[in-house]
Parts: sequence; C-alpha cells; structure tokens
Amino acid sequence: MITAERMAAVDRNAAALGVSQKQLMESSGNAVAAAVRDAVDAGSRVAIVAGRGNNGGDAFVAARFLKDYDVTVHLLGRPETITTDIARENWDALVEADCDTRVVRDSRDLELDDPDVVVDAMLGTGITGSLREPEASAARLVNETNARVVAVDVPSGVDANTGDAADGAVEADRIVTFHDTKPGLEELDTPVTVADIGIPEAAELFVGPGDRHIVDRARGAHKGENGRVFVIGGGPYTGAPAMSAQAALRAGADLSFVACPDRIFDVLASYTEDLIVQPYDGDHLTPDQVDELVDTAESHDDVVVLGPGLGTHDETLEAVEQFLSSFAGKAVVDADALSVVPDVDTEATLVCTPNSHELAEMGGPDVDSLREHTDEIESLAADLGHVVLAKGKDDVISDGETTRVCRAGTPGMTVGGTGDTLAGITAALLATQDAFDAACVAPFVNGRAAELLDDRHNGLLASDLLDALPRALWGDDDE
Repeated sequence: MITAERMAAVDRNAAALGVSQKQLMESSGNAVAAAVRDAVDAGSRVAIVAGRGNNGGDAFVAARFLKDYDVTVHLLGRPETITTDIARENWDALVEADCDTRVVRDSRDLELDDPDVVVDAMLGTGITGSLREPEASAARLVNETNARVVAVDVPSGVDANTGDAADGAVEADRIVTFHDTKPGLEELDTPVTVADIGIPEAAELFVGPGDRHIVDRARGAHKGENGRVFVIGGGPYTGAPAMSAQAALRAGADLSFVACPDRIFDVLASYTEDLIVQPYDGDHLTPDQVDELVDTAESHDDVVVLGPGLGTHDETLEAVEQFLSSFAGKAVVDADALSVVPDVDTEATLVCTPNSHELAEMGGPDVDSLREHTDEIESLAADLGHVVLAKGKDDVISDGETTRVCRAGTPGMTVGGTGDTLAGITAALLATQDAFDAACVAPFVNGRAAELLDDRHNGLLASDLLDALPRALWGDDDE
C-alpha cells in the first residue's frame, strides 16, 4: 500500500533511474485499456472523460489501445492548458490519428451519447477536496449513465489516502490503480485492479529526487514555521557544532542556536554572525546544565542536535543521558552522544546518525558495507524504538519497519565534518517532517551537495557543502 504523496515521489525516483514518465504512462494506459476489454466486448461504445493532467494522459494512451472499440475522448478544457508535456503529446497523437476527440470548453456541452463504458480520468491521486467545474458537472453526467464506469487510479472526487468522497464524486464500478493500492481505495466497496507498470523496486528502496520534493510541500511560508534548531555541542571541539548549526540554516531552519561551554564561546561566535551562541559555565557539558537546556529546547519547540564536538567526559555522558531522559521533543543524536542511546528511556523522537564504528557500539553490525546488512540495521532500529541513519559509502535508514538506502555522495565525503553537516540538515528537516522522511532526505541532500561540487572531490572540505546545500535541496537539478 502506498500513499498518493509517496507514489509521486516514487514516480520521480523511477525517472531518475532512467524509467521515464512517458514509459510509465504508456504502461498505465495499456492497463486501463485492458480493464475496458475485460468489462465489455469489442465494438462497444467507450466514452473517455479526461482531465488535463497525467491522469488524463493515461486515458489518452488507453484510447490508442482500444482500436476495436468505438471510442470518444472528451477533454475537459482547452488542449493548450494540458499541464504536462507527456499528456499533451498523447493528446496530440490522438488528434493526428484522427480519433474522435472532443474539446469540452463548457461542461454544459458535454454529451456522453449513451456509452457502454465510461473511463473516468478527470482527477488523479493528487487532487482532494470538493469537485469544481467542469469536473463536478461531468461527474454528475457519468453517474447518471447506465454505463459501467472504470476509474483511472482513483474515482474523481475520492481522496486516495482516506477514501473520503466529495459530494458528487464518481461512483466507479472498477478502479485501475498503478504500482500499488492506495489506502483510501481499501475503504471503497469497489473492485480494484493493481497494475504493474514497470516501476523498479529500486525506486522505492533508494532515496532519490522524488523524496526531496516532499520538502517543498512541508516548508512553511512564514517566519517561525520552519523550526528552530538548538545544537548542544562543543567542549573539546568547536568546528563540529558550528558546522551542524550552519547546515541547519542552509537547509531551511529559521534560527540556529548553539549551547556550548563558555570556554569556547568566543571561538564559536566568531565563525559566523548567523549563529546565536549561548554559553554555559565550565569547559564541558555536565548534569548541572541539563535542566536549563531542556527548558530552553521545550519552551521554544526546538529541534535539538545533541552530540557534535561534546567529547566523552564521564560527566558529559551522564548529562546526555539525563537530557534524553527528560526531553520529550525531537532530537538528532550524533557523535559522542550516541553511546548513551541504547540504555536510556526517553519519550523524545530521535534520529540517531552513527557512522559504522558508532553503529557497532550501539549494538548494530560491525561492518564496512552497511548496504549488505540492512536487515540487522532494521532490527537495531526496532529494538531502539528510534530512527537510525547509519552513515557509510551507502547510507542505510530504518525506523524498524521500513528501510531505505541513500547512494548520493562522492569519495571526497570521507573528509571530517560531513557528518556534522548531515546532523544539521536532518534537524532542519525534522522540524517540518516525519522523522523517517527527514532521515531519508537529509543524506540525499548532503550527498547531492557534494556531487554539485564534484570538481573538488580530491580536496573537498565539509564547509564547502554549506553553500551548495540550498541548491541540493531546492534547486532544479533532478537530471
């Protein structure tokens, strides 16, 4: 089962793997035609009512495969407003082939002429809410016919995720959906055919540009809607917390704070004026600081990054355990703080970002090739009850139920500090997204930033990634 949003991501990922949307549309249209052939005999009258998106494009393809039928294609709207190139190409192919195509500029002009089958291809899985014109009037006409109704992907007016039907939604006799069934279809008393349209398993396993586009939908438009990141780090090291905090800003966080020992305040504050540095007494984190840090994080709904540059002083690890035991928000746990996680009881939502050595210390497999041990990483995540983002040549991400692999990146990312940027990116995304989604998208963005700087793969610095992160996250570079 797959949600509409996830399906859109998988489509994009398939395209990035070389399986184009044009190929997928051809397979989808063939599947729709097969459903029509199953419903009625050759020679029957088929009315296709199509919208201007890819749902309509699937039906345009179906019309070409129904040459033994009396097919009429009704386009709701002007051809020049068809929204995608591939759908427009398939409409043009019908016109050039002298098929019976009719442009419906006004829903009052739609006449279905007593068909045996109506193909509902008005609205796809990405459209929810009440029906508008001309779809509302078209849906009413479809429901008034005595024809069998075959819906493409989802009946128009029905929410593919919930099954909720708007007033006047199409009442389908059969649904042809693609790749996998959608949750909302399970709520309908309608036969569903799931058509395999050739999307490779890799489009779901490997994180790709489709996953990145989830961020565009989640991002807030106003200040304060994209989260505050609160990095608790530093002590023996200063670069790591600064890198994480800056990466969080580059990945869309509205504000980025660093809590650090006052001994290193001047150094951290000097890195960039964009960071807000909040010192506490001492030269390392101790339990004395924990209550105030928890209060700060929870009072401001911060997403915490816990660990960069903290060190392994006994008092510091005790403080980490105390913090996690008390904190109930969202946190990315990295570096030295990771060793505490297996033994702590916390209500916090955690994304743990271990490298291969840290993964083994947490109870995971002690291996170099993480991709060959995804089952063991999934078991660790299930045991911990937290999302694990295991860093390696190929990153492995698991929430204990679903496991994915990220292949983005370059050999230059072996340089120190790239894990710190990853922690910051993850925190920024965690502010607006589900923990597992954030953990999947973050390594893709981090790796993609390195790919955009591929000319530096023999001298890449982690700080180089900072300027490339916005383009890696929001740039139009899927190809």
